[in-house]
Amino acid sequence: MNNTTLDYYNHNAERFTSGTLDVQFTAVQDRFLGYLAPGARILDYGCGSGRDSRYFLSKGYQVEACDGSEEMVKIATKTAGIAVKQMLFEELNETARYDGIFACASILHVPSKALPEIFRRLKRAVKKDGIVYVSFKYGTFEGERNGRYFTDLTEEGLQKILTAADPAHPFVVVDQWISGDARPGRADEKWLNAILQ
Repeated sequence: MNNTTLDYYNHNAERFTSGTLDVQFTAVQDRFLGYLAPGARILDYGCGSGRDSRYFLSKGYQVEACDGSEEMVKIATKTAGIAVKQMLFEELNETARYDGIFACASILHVPSKALPEIFRRLKRAVKKDGIVYVSFKYGTFEGERNGRYFTDLTEEGLQKILTAADPAHPFVVVDQWISGDARPGRADEKWLNAILQ
């Protein structure tokens, strides 16, 4: 994630939290949890306000969470009630630790040329039959938008990156859907959601 994007979250942490913390997101959260055994270990990767971590914990899952923004980490720690780690995406260095990784509207801030390496790290960090949820704004735009860097993806764009990450054994897309933005007044914004194994 570039410094401009991190600066944005550090300077707008409270405003961003107030716009996302209480959004009803159970449809996506439960769809992800449907692929996991009760009590499974989850990494909330780029956890933002800590909304999803809090929900997963309330359902009895083991949760670890990280975010690159120092200010978001402080908020997420309070929201989720766990010690959230300040960590950049490229610093993930675990092997077969997680049953599921939840990367909700997070790695969309990574430039497309750096995404294959991020997916390699995710693949290494998840257990053999583990799953990874990712979401991207739907489209082909890449660049800065309102003070943050975005890589928008279509189904084809995502597949291309997954193949580049591991041509011999790419992640398999086990579930994929397009959704409207869950935030009030933004339903016309489309998102690509995918669960990978």
